[in-house]
Amino acid sequence: MNSSTPGTSISAEVTHIDGRGLWLLVHDKEYFLSHDDFPWFREARIHSILNVQLVSPDHVHWPDLDVDLCLDSLEHPEAYPLVYH
Repeated sequence: MNSSTPGTSISAEVTHIDGRGLWLLVHDKEYFLSHDDFPWFREARIHSILNVQLVSPDHVHWPDLDVDLCLDSLEHPEAYPLVYH
């Protein structure tokens, strides 16, 4: 799902989901979110996973799941040593 305001090109999109996790495309960069590291998505309904919003240039939100992630935590997971649960 794309999240955008008229006149802007800000978007976030889940491009693939499988048994291992999901792929998230933001700003022409794709991130893999494994179910092991991001367990909220493991049992979630497909439409809830696809309903992703880019609420700021560095923040994605899944309103149906009440999940918020900073893109920096996806780009530099070593700086965020806690496993998401």
